[in-house]
Amino acid sequence: MSWSTKDIPDLTGRTAVVTGANGGLGLETAEALAVAGATVVLAARDPEKTTAAEARIRAVAPDATLDVVPLDLGSLESVRGAAATIAARHPRLDLLVNNAGVMGIPERRTADGFEMQFGVNHLGPFVLTARLLPAVLGAEGRIVTVTSTAHHMGRRVDPANPHLDGRYGAWTAYGQSKLANFHFAIGLHRRLTAAVAGAASLLAHPGLSHTDLQTHSVTETGGGSSQRFFEWMAAHTGMSAARGALPQLRAATDPTARSGQFYAPRFVNNGPPVRRPILRRVGLDRAIEVLWAVSEQETGETLDIAAAAAAR
Repeated sequence: MSWSTKDIPDLTGRTAVVTGANGGLGLETAEALAVAGATVVLAARDPEKTTAAEARIRAVAPDATLDVVPLDLGSLESVRGAAATIAARHPRLDLLVNNAGVMGIPERRTADGFEMQFGVNHLGPFVLTARLLPAVLGAEGRIVTVTSTAHHMGRRVDPANPHLDGRYGAWTAYGQSKLANFHFAIGLHRRLTAAVAGAASLLAHPGLSHTDLQTHSVTETGGGSSQRFFEWMAAHTGMSAARGALPQLRAATDPTARSGQFYAPRFVNNGPPVRRPILRRVGLDRAIEVLWAVSEQETGETLDIAAAAAAR
């Protein structure tokens, strides 16, 4: 039998944070967790979309406990403010789903001067995770990082040019950010394991799913040809957002899932959510260490398991 939302156990008493919870995969994830009884923090940027998302969740789960926290991953000030609010309201976090992201957009910079896709898809979540880590450790919870099949085409972060100055390409930047997600989740797993921290870091990707991510990409590029192609592909051959969210939901809730595991569609970009092997192992150790050093240097944030454990 294929795994589905019906296999999510009772989450009453658990608290989950979902970034980008006001649309696409994030909304499907937040709704499924709320239906299962979890208190869900909707961490998202657009207030109108978030209000609509909250109403949709309450339509299927009237008794859901939802908490809306504004979060703009393109601003470290916003990330740190959101993390402080979440930690104050929810001192124990069972789940953190780093879902939000952007894809295939023209060259832009975040409020802190980072290349937008690297900043929003990796550096923002890196800081959010660091700030929420004491709460996750206190609950021995799970952190799920959402990557993409695009990590296969991504290049490792170049510490001399992490923001691709002078060599930007929309898909080059996206692939780099998604490979950074891949390296971050595995690196976090290794650090948690070494510290015997009790918390878990897992990885998931949704395959080709029809969400507003493709539409946003087309809009941002003014109708770029490759962006329109992927939008067409997602609409005609991709899975629904509900099906695309299943790998991250399984990583987040399956009682048999373990730290360091990777969940994705069975047939690469389509199919039921299954555990997949960790590939791209050549040079993995070095890539993780470089990513960590670049992330800490660029953000000024230290992701230290021992310090987080002491602060819980």
